Formats: sequence, C-alpha cells, structure tokens
Amino acid sequence: MLQLKNVIACIFLITVSFCQLNAQHKIEQWDYFEISLKGTKSGNPFTDVKLSAEIRHADKTVTVHGFYDGEGVYKIRFMPDRKGRWSYVTSSNRKELNGKKGKFEAVAATEGNNGPVVVKNQYHFSYSNNKPYLPLGTTCYAWLHQDEKLQEQTLQTLKESPFNKLRMTVFPKYFDYNRAEPQLYPYVKKADGSWDFTRFNPAFFRNIEKRVKDLQALNIEADIILFHPYDKGHWGFDQMPREASLHYLNYVVARLSAFRNVWWSMANEFDLMKHKSLEDWESYFALIQEKDPYKHLASIHNGDINVLYDHSKPYITHVSVQSPNLKEAISWRKFGKPVINDECEYEGNLPMPWGNISGEELVHRAWQGYGYGIYVGHSESFEDNVIWWSHGGELKGESAARFAFLKQVMQETSPEGLDVFEPDNWLWLRFAAAKGDSAFVYYFGEHQPARWHFIHGKKTAEYSVDVIDTWNMTINKVEGKFKNGDSIPLPGKPNIALRLMEIKDRAGAQ
Repeated sequence: MLQLKNVIACIFLITVSFCQLNAQHKIEQWDYFEISLKGTKSGNPFTDVKLSAEIRHADKTVTVHGFYDGEGVYKIRFMPDRKGRWSYVTSSNRKELNGKKGKFEAVAATEGNNGPVVVKNQYHFSYSNNKPYLPLGTTCYAWLHQDEKLQEQTLQTLKESPFNKLRMTVFPKYFDYNRAEPQLYPYVKKADGSWDFTRFNPAFFRNIEKRVKDLQALNIEADIILFHPYDKGHWGFDQMPREASLHYLNYVVARLSAFRNVWWSMANEFDLMKHKSLEDWESYFALIQEKDPYKHLASIHNGDINVLYDHSKPYITHVSVQSPNLKEAISWRKFGKPVINDECEYEGNLPMPWGNISGEELVHRAWQGYGYGIYVGHSESFEDNVIWWSHGGELKGESAARFAFLKQVMQETSPEGLDVFEPDNWLWLRFAAAKGDSAFVYYFGEHQPARWHFIHGKKTAEYSVDVIDTWNMTINKVEGKFKNGDSIPLPGKPNIALRLMEIKDRAGAQ
C-alpha cells in the first residue's frame, strides 16, 4: 500500500510540474516570450559574445538576436505573430549558451491586445488584427530621464488623455529647459572618465522597457526616437561614430523589438545632426531592416521645414514631418505613404516660435491635417520647471480636450481614415476636404462661408449633415436630408467643419 501511495505521489508531482511548465510556456499572440540564460561575465560580454535563436512555427523560421542584460544574464525575446506551438534552438560562440532548446505555445490575444500597428490602405493604419488605428500622438521627449515620481505622473496624465502615441527619446536631452543630469546613462565610463561606447548600462535600458510596457498597458504606441541633436557635445551621444551607432542600434533592437507597441523614429531633426551623413542614415536603416524580425513602423523626422528625407525609400513606412504649414499636406502625400505631422508647433509660451502658438491655432492645424487626409501630433510647452514637451508631468493647455473631441469625430465618421480630394483646381489648396466610403468632411479653417454648395455626393444618395464647431466642441445637426447639388447653411464664422454622412437603410443599402 505504501509503495502504491509513493507511485501516486510521484505521478501527482510529475503532473503538477508538467502543468506548471506548460502554463509558464503559454503566451498570447503578439506578447513576448523570453529566454534567459546564464553565461560569462568576463571580458566584454556586449562585444565578445554572439547569441541568437532560430524560432520555428510550422513552415516559418525566424532568427532573433539576443543581448547581454548584465550580471552574467543573457536574454532573447520573441513576439509570436501566429497562434500555435513554437520551438527554438539557440546559437552562440559560447558553449554554455549554445544549443539550448525549448518550446512554447502562442494562444489567442485577449481584449486590448490588437498586435503591432501596420500600414493599411496606403495612407492609413490599422492594428495587426485589422482593427482601425487612428494615430493621435503627443510628444514628451525626455520623460524617461526624469525621476520616478514624475514618470508616474506622466503615465497618469496619459491614461486620462486622448493620445494613443507618444514620441520619446532613448538618449537624454541637453537643451534649453533641459540642463539637469539624468539619473541613469546609456553607457558606463572608462577609467579616464570618457564614455565606453562598447559597454551599455543595462539598468538604463530596463527603465525604457518598463515604460514601454506601461504605455502598452494604456494602448499607447511608443514612437522611439533613436537619435537626436540635443546634446551639442555635452555627452557626445549625438556624435558617436558609425561603428558605435550600429553597435547601439543592434542592442536597442534586440532589447525592444519584441514589444508590439514599438515604432522606430530613426532621428528627430536628422538634418541638424551635422556629424552624420546620408550614408550613415542608410546604414542605420539597413541594420533595423535586417535585425528587426517584425518590421515595426519606421520613419525619420526633419528639422528645417524645407529639408525632407527621401520618404519614398522602401524601408520608411510612413512620412514624419515637422512643418507649421498644413496646406503642404498634399505634397507630403505624394510619397504614397501615411503622413504624420508630428510637430506642427506646440501650444505654449516659450520664446522660441515653435513653442508659443495658441491652443486654438494648434487645434486648427490638427483639423486641417484631418481634412487633408493626414494625421497631426500634439504637445505643449508652457514655461515652467516641468514642461510637457520634454519632461512630461501634467497638461496645462486648452488643446488636449479638443484633440479628444477630434478623436471622437474621427472614430464616428470613418474609423479607417479619410482621403483628400485630388487638387484638380485651386479650391482644394485653399481649405481641407476629405472623403471616406460614405462620408465627406470639409474643414473651412480661417474661411467663414454662410453656406456651402454640395457637389461631391453620389448621384442618388441622401446625406445627413452636421455642422461642427471645432473649438467649442459642438456638433449641430442640420434638419433634413441633402443630395448632390443642395445648398447647406453654415454659421459664417471661422474654424467650422461640415460633415456629411450617407443615409442607409437598416440592411446597409442606400
């Protein structure tokens, strides 16, 4: 009897162990699976040790590169894009890391996990599960480099905001209103006090990962700015030679690419980084293309409004621009890709012209962008010790609430986005007009017509009409049904939008 009890106990323990192992190796589709291995600390693990894994699912094989996380720990992260069973085997020049095998299962994504954002219908975006994504971003360049309390306050503000994309820098910022030293640096120093660009500080990157995951929990995309010119030689991170920059990109991609909400912004104001050539930027994009197995969205952002990168390059997924002139939007769309004006200037009162437009003007530009079939970003820069544009913290301006209203209108009107009327005459260069499958939006901006003659509808269709006050956030329905050729009354004041929605019967047909 005792022997039978021992056998039963052993079977029970084996079953429990198997179930625990099985549970630990189940992750959601588009979440990430992590392999953690112990290895050497000697020499320079960041350069001496090579580590990767071949990860297989049916007929698909993906090569994923690993990274050193300090204290003798090496990691490989992988985001499965398919449900089902996956297996892996590691490859390394170190015996203790080589040939490690394992399996895991990717299960169905739960509510809120929609996968990475991808380009959809040429000029727009969706999540990987085909749920529409309308980017409404804001900028807090250096929020990652503030103290813990301020980082948490920023997250709380974002939670209560309408924004679903955040632009932020990997490297700290040394610029006007940004003179404080960060608590963590990306590199360790040599004995002579200079930075060792071959040795990273894992704690610095762990904080970035933590905050990327925090943003993911809020359904906010992390638009990660990999390089920027706001250093001016203070630390020298903006002047690293190509070899050091490629080493850095290898490390960042290995650590961060498995997070589904990551976007790559190669540089903010690339043209102001005079130490880098076009060949440098080409080599950086080539590395991202090679090492990022998920092909996250990738862009590059200009400083001078007259100097645009060649966004037609195949490795650039969407156009990221800086310009206060939204009437140029039609020319940006000629690249044949989605356009996001991430910096059309900010609501605030700083001395610099990019940081002191009114909330009303910023909202006007956002609506112009919507009417031209592009997307416009937000930020604010009110003079203080803590400024949202750089440090995060709290929002103080008037525009954020109006961006929330714009988001509501966008979602109600055409969740897949709108496309601009082709500029076949002077009219469409004067104000913004866009259309969806069954909707039209006209934004008159500074113009103030008392009525509008509607000529773009389907010949036999009828439309409902809404007059939208973009600043006062009101939507007034015009009584009646309207057809092509009808004249629509308007209030005759600035910043008014007109929305027409095709009226369909319950079966979905006109």
